[in-house]
Amino acid sequence: MKKITLLSILIAFLLVTLPIGAVNENAIWVPVFMKRADLEQSIKYIAESRPLKNPGKIYCKDHYIYVNELYKGVHVINNSNPSHPVNEGFIVIPGCVDMAVKENALYVDNAVDLVAFDLTTKQVTQRIKDVLPEPPAPGYTIYYPVNNRPKDMILVAWKKKNEEEGKE
Repeated sequence: MKKITLLSILIAFLLVTLPIGAVNENAIWVPVFMKRADLEQSIKYIAESRPLKNPGKIYCKDHYIYVNELYKGVHVINNSNPSHPVNEGFIVIPGCVDMAVKENALYVDNAVDLVAFDLTTKQVTQRIKDVLPEPPAPGYTIYYPVNNRPKDMILVAWKKKNEEEGKE
C-alpha cells in the first residue's frame, strides 16, 4: 500500500511540475551574448513607441503602465486617460525579464546586473554588477551549455533555433 501511495505522489508531482502545452521536441534555444562594456552602456530611453511582441510583467505606477518586453526592455504607457492609453516610449534594457518601481526609480535586471533607472531624468542612477542569475531559456528547455561561453560576454537573451532545418 505504501508503494502505491508513494508512486501516486511521485506521478502527481511530475504532472504538476511538467510544462503544460505542446512541446516542440526539435526546438533549441541559442543564447545571445553582449560584451560587458556594451551591456553597461546599453540602457537608453527612446521617446517613440514600439509594438508589444513578447510582453512579460506589467507594473502600474501613478498614471503610467510599464510593460516588460522579454529580454528587450520596458514599454512606457501613459494611462492618464484609461479609455485611450498612449504608448509613449521604450526603455532599451537588454536581458530584462523583471522589474519593480519605487518612487521615481524603475528597478530592472539588465541581464545579471541590478539597475536603478530614474523615470524623471531617464538615466541610470545605480548599477550593481553580477548579483542576479542570467536570464533562463524560455520554458527551461534545451539550452546552450555554459562551459562554451565566450570570454567577457554576458548572456542577455535567447533565440529559438530549429535544429532540423538549421534555421533561426
